[in-house]
Amino acid sequence: MMVKEVAALAGISVRTLHHYDEIGLLHPSGTTEAGYRVYSEEDLERLQQILFFRELDFPLKQIREIISRPDFDRREAMELHHKLLQEKRVRLERMIDTLEKTMKHDKGEIRMTNQEKFAGFDFSSNPYEQEARERWGDKTVDESNDRFNKLSKKEQGQMGEEMNAIYRRLAAMCHQSPVSDEAQRAIGEWYQFLNRMGKYSPEAFKGLGQMYVDDERFTRNIDQFGEGLAAFMRDAMAEYADRHQN
Repeated sequence: MMVKEVAALAGISVRTLHHYDEIGLLHPSGTTEAGYRVYSEEDLERLQQILFFRELDFPLKQIREIISRPDFDRREAMELHHKLLQEKRVRLERMIDTLEKTMKHDKGEIRMTNQEKFAGFDFSSNPYEQEARERWGDKTVDESNDRFNKLSKKEQGQMGEEMNAIYRRLAAMCHQSPVSDEAQRAIGEWYQFLNRMGKYSPEAFKGLGQMYVDDERFTRNIDQFGEGLAAFMRDAMAEYADRHQN
């Protein structure tokens, strides 16, 4: 199918498809002699997966990471989408009910409590993303966080100070090459620190570094120690992992 046909079929714009192509999320399988994009049945299946994730409010970077994983299972993903969309439907029905009651409240037909006025609202987190993180994302990070939370307040403070010290050392050498001996020694300290809290293989360590850039939450927190630190750590962690693969 041509790009205009796919856009009309999926209810999205041609510009959106071009953007997906540019960021490596969905490349059309072929092109015509004139250079026009041509999408295969497999491309359409991938697009459907992308749009399911988008409906559940996943950022494009995370969608690309998930569906590009070697262990990504399309059928398993569809089962998860089904479960999460049903949960979203329940939440939307609660919000619709709240809206209808609010309309009646404004007309003086009923009186709502303050609690009833906000039934169904919850913007504190994305529950759908959390489930996907457990399957495809940073499960090791979550396990490390759980272990950290079980420490005493004093132990948490000591670990926090040590962690911040490592961040500061790395931030001070951001101007250097991430493959330099000094950078590799410092990032090695970070690897040892993390493995006191969880179990990180070199490959998992490399994946975590990529997450520092792909996930805006990580980037924002890490770059507080120095602009560009997240990207520097990603590159240093990738080099360290490659050097220490079994």
